[in-house]
Amino acid sequence: MALPLMCALALGASGAGSDDRDDRDDKDKDKKPKISVKANPAMGISPARIVASADLSGGANDYEEFYCPSIEWEWGDDTKSTTSADCDPYEAGKSEIKRRFSADHVYRTAGDYRIQFRLKKKDKSIAGGSTSVKIRPGLGDPGGGGTF
Repeated sequence: MALPLMCALALGASGAGSDDRDDRDDKDKDKKPKISVKANPAMGISPARIVASADLSGGANDYEEFYCPSIEWEWGDDTKSTTSADCDPYEAGKSEIKRRFSADHVYRTAGDYRIQFRLKKKDKSIAGGSTSVKIRPGLGDPGGGGTF
């Protein structure tokens, strides 16, 4: 594993290929980060506690549109969770976006649910992503094989 690192350092030190990387870095600064949403576990038995996470990858660390957003999780069972932060004013080149968000939710009834994640500024959705979970009936769930 140390060999690729040494090769990269040698290339950077000699100047070979560094102009291409700088051009790529400049292009990434203007790019919008991509959002991926995951649920763990993706399948459960009711009542099931699911942890959802959203990761932002690529783009600039100071991408202004994604700085200090409010977060909305829509769980697919007619419930929502929202959070917001109190942040310092945005400063280009200094302020950094948050790249990982997570929340958990308990599904009490069986079904196929779509979890939606949204980054919001004021009341406007600026970006988002989604994933699905499957919840099977447990013993306490109607149709789950009995009640307590």
